[in-house]
Amino acid sequence: MIAMERRVHRPFVVAESKDGSHKFVWLGLDEADAEKGILTNQYLVVDGDEALLIDPGGRFVFQRVYRSVAEFVSPDRVVGVFYSHQDPDVAGSISLVPEFFPNAKIYISALWSRFLPHLGVETGLDIVEIPDGGTEIPLGRHSLAAVPAHFLHSPGNFTLYDPAVKVLFSADIGAAVFPPGEWYLYVEDFEKHASYMEGFHRRYLCCKQAIDAWLSRVKNLKIEIIAPQHGSLFAGENVRRFLSWLESLKGVGLYCR
Repeated sequence: MIAMERRVHRPFVVAESKDGSHKFVWLGLDEADAEKGILTNQYLVVDGDEALLIDPGGRFVFQRVYRSVAEFVSPDRVVGVFYSHQDPDVAGSISLVPEFFPNAKIYISALWSRFLPHLGVETGLDIVEIPDGGTEIPLGRHSLAAVPAHFLHSPGNFTLYDPAVKVLFSADIGAAVFPPGEWYLYVEDFEKHASYMEGFHRRYLCCKQAIDAWLSRVKNLKIEIIAPQHGSLFAGENVRRFLSWLESLKGVGLYCR
């Protein structure tokens, strides 16, 4: 059997404001990472000469992520790193942040800040604890909203909304697990993609009540792209399709069979 080629995908600007001063950047991906652990997406939001890094990932992807960030902004202009929750595929590289992004504040749920020493963090972090109700994260001339998504799947979990480009960074909500040898950045065939999402969402998300609470918080947001930490981006009509699919999902979490 011939092994399938694993491709390296370069970072690029997915969306930007009309004047080009505010950008949403997907930071690339190496498909070979699937042989080490689950594939993850990392994102950067740039406003002028400041940037916010979102869910930078574990240690084994950090070098690639750092190089990709440096293509768009000087690392000392990364003023914040946002962690949706505490999992190692999100926060495993956090001990490297003070050295490589020395001016970055760390935004993380107040539930998880006291656990950071267990990830090898001793000193050097400027931590902003996100309260359960969420907060605004300033970036340049704009701000992003940390939207509570508790128990989806972490008890201290946040999604992040960027109104300047209408992007919702959804963390593990919308995650997909691809079969070996398959990966794509944008969802095109929604029904096919749903088959890659269902198992994760039914097992990892706590319950339908938690899903409904999050959906009520995001239903009035103007969303053009949903960007999960695993899997593919939902754009255009697939944003509505995904939210409707999630609302109708049965047998979730405690009721998973």
